[in-house]
Amino acid sequence: MEDKKINKVSSNQNIIMENREKVSVTGVIDIHSFDDELVLAQTDLGILTIKGNDLKMNKLNLDNNELIVEGQIVAVAYSDITNGKKSGFMNKLFK
Repeated sequence: MEDKKINKVSSNQNIIMENREKVSVTGVIDIHSFDDELVLAQTDLGILTIKGNDLKMNKLNLDNNELIVEGQIVAVAYSDITNGKKSGFMNKLFK
């Protein structure tokens, strides 16, 4: 039998932004992509997008579901996920 870590959807997720220079996130399951202008992270509550300039991933601990990104933060936003699919206006339009 294979041991697999099961991530439970937590009812609490924290995002702490400090002076638009540092973002700390809990509930991170995986990182989809990362560069100096964009971070896409899979979280318990959906895909989290962090946009900015000179972004650096200072901490990524998937065992504790933690992420810390530093740099010049421009935007932090969620994309909703329903049953493994992104939801939104365009997806509803083309059902």
